[in-house]
Amino acid sequence: MRLAMREAPQPRAGEKTMSSSTIIRVATAAIALCAVTGVAEAGAACGRASWYALHSRTASGERMKPDGLTAAHRTLPLGTRLKVTNKRNGKSVIVRVNDRGPFIKGRVLDLSRGAARQLGFFKAGHTSVCFARI
Repeated sequence: MRLAMREAPQPRAGEKTMSSSTIIRVATAAIALCAVTGVAEAGAACGRASWYALHSRTASGERMKPDGLTAAHRTLPLGTRLKVTNKRNGKSVIVRVNDRGPFIKGRVLDLSRGAARQLGFFKAGHTSVCFARI
């Protein structure tokens, strides 16, 4: 099987291009950043999480079950399953995104009371977590 090689498009007048050494440096920095932050798998992220327990309807239309294993996230599709790990104690739980939020700066997830209990931060109210799509 032969691969067709194309020439790189020529830059327009006044347009700057990156040298191959600059591209390699940028790629190396991106890989190093992923290694340092622990974001190795696609869709993984870390940040602060809190919990909430309401009896109203969620963004998905279902009634919230405070003792269920659900989460609110700003942008992930409703129905997405996440493995959430408490960075302080290593406990993990699998939750389903069924709501939008959190709406507090610096937080990446709002978890149900049941998920907070399993992760061991119910009394604290918030903790540092990492989560990944499964």
